[in-house]
Amino acid sequence: MPANFVLTLSCADRPGIVAAVTTELAALNANIAESNQFWDKETGTFFMRLAFAAPDGVGREAIERALRPAIERFSMRTTLVDEGRKKRIVVMVSKFDHALLHLLYQIRVGWLDADVAAIISNHEDSRATAEYEGIPYHVLPVDKTNKAAQEAAVLQLVHDTGAELVVLARYMQVLSDNFATRLFGQIINIHHSFLPSFKGAKPYHQAHERGVKIIGATAHYVTPALDEGPIIEQETGRVTHAMSPDDLIAAGRDIESRVLARAVKLHLESRVMLNGKKTVVFG
Repeated sequence: MPANFVLTLSCADRPGIVAAVTTELAALNANIAESNQFWDKETGTFFMRLAFAAPDGVGREAIERALRPAIERFSMRTTLVDEGRKKRIVVMVSKFDHALLHLLYQIRVGWLDADVAAIISNHEDSRATAEYEGIPYHVLPVDKTNKAAQEAAVLQLVHDTGAELVVLARYMQVLSDNFATRLFGQIINIHHSFLPSFKGAKPYHQAHERGVKIIGATAHYVTPALDEGPIIEQETGRVTHAMSPDDLIAAGRDIESRVLARAVKLHLESRVMLNGKKTVVFG
């Protein structure tokens, strides 16, 4: 059976990049299934994603060896992912479980191709859900006195499970700068899109008082700058004056769940590439 791979690369833009890569893949008799590219004219950086099938007997080492001259010639930053290997993720959640439940459903029906290695929470609320799904559930309470130790335990779990992505499915704790830096590009968070207008407690109530007409959600990579990491996915929905704060919250829950799932899918399929404070997202 052919093996499916995804190659992502970025480098300074100049002629010959695509030809150099595709020529080597053709020499391996690999079949390109999908190709996306973007030239950021502001930074002069070229981004590319190639999905391809390699014939029997051609594995990762052979592909990396064949591409090495092109990588060195253009000083490329590359990632090669074997699509046949299901990615492991860790989901972190507090009391609101709507985003977690949506993720688990999308995995169950096959829309998200991932294995949830663990669910981590600072509360007991989602234990029954984890047990129903057969997923290890770890309750790690956190407060000001044990934050460093709790985050160290989380990092150890991520390492022990071999997880490649941490998903904050409404995990209502501010992560330390050290934690965010250690897992940069490997943590996705979801939050309402009122920021920076309505900070702090009860943002939907604040929005209701101001008579907002559009609500939304943002999924982004976590950085030390709170809720300001590179954005992966967003969605908005229209609301009216007739809707109560609870109505806005309900609409927001739906949007948050969808946006987070789409962001996770884009990441798992290697469709997101970091570009400074922004992302390049190949849909």
